[in-house]
Amino acid sequence: MAGNSQRRGATTKGKGRTAGSGGRVRRGLEGKGPTPKAEERTYHKAYKAKQAAAKRATGRPARTTSGGKGRPGAGPEWVAGRNPVLEALQAGLPVKTAYIADGAERDDRLRDILKFAAEHTIPMMQVHRLELDRLTGGALHQGVALQLPNYEYAHPDDVLADALDDEGSEALVVFLDQITDPRNLGAVIRSAAAFGAHGVVIPERRSASMTAAAWKTSAGAAARIPVAMATNLNRALETYAKAGFTIVGLAGEGDVDVAGIPGVDGPLVVVIGSEGEGLSRLVREHCDHLVSIPISSDVESLNASVAASIALYEINRCRG
Repeated sequence: MAGNSQRRGATTKGKGRTAGSGGRVRRGLEGKGPTPKAEERTYHKAYKAKQAAAKRATGRPARTTSGGKGRPGAGPEWVAGRNPVLEALQAGLPVKTAYIADGAERDDRLRDILKFAAEHTIPMMQVHRLELDRLTGGALHQGVALQLPNYEYAHPDDVLADALDDEGSEALVVFLDQITDPRNLGAVIRSAAAFGAHGVVIPERRSASMTAAAWKTSAGAAARIPVAMATNLNRALETYAKAGFTIVGLAGEGDVDVAGIPGVDGPLVVVIGSEGEGLSRLVREHCDHLVSIPISSDVESLNASVAASIALYEINRCRG
């Protein structure tokens, strides 16, 4: 009958002595360290409440870039995860600080990361895993992450002045209109650097920015060619036009063939729109010419970065 057991140490109706664990539980906790606070445990409701409060305070959720997948995290200046970190290092991305979590399991990828960091004198800061969770905003970091420095954008007027002051080649600047994929941005920067452009200008709104994905796709070209951010793209185009630049926009319905761009021997701005919507109406109105790339009727349009490469190649070829 319940409560009448004669077994030594049995309980009786919620009072009296209870059977102990013989120290088993205490020994199991040895070496584990202090129990983290509830708001530091990612699975705990207190942690989620703290994150929600931070989101309300800033008015928007924080973001991170992890191999271009855009997992939630602390901002575009972070690269988290072993494969993304290794790829970022090998692509030559600038690194502000590298972090490794205490007790991170060593595998081939982590060994390659540590070897690369040692060979290129990149210091690795060792932090508690909970601290790395906090720094990366809860991203899946697998014990390692990189913080990139904030990109320093040039001013469109400075790019204009540098392009006109270059006595070695005719001025050439690329403008991007509504390019929202950072990989497209990075690819255009790479092509612009390859074909002698003096800079790339992007709008402040509705545009990809210099995230880790853009840096990676540029294959290091972002460190060799300035990227300027314009508060108003149309005003920037007006400024360039007044300075003597011919403004040409890439458009599938354009009546000028890319092989015969007017004004190619003088200061030139090439404007590239998004693959889906193309150039916006106001940007079209600021173009002196709309240029098309002949393609098969079976293909609706070209990727923006591919179209940019073709146009820049043709300009470079014509300038000889």
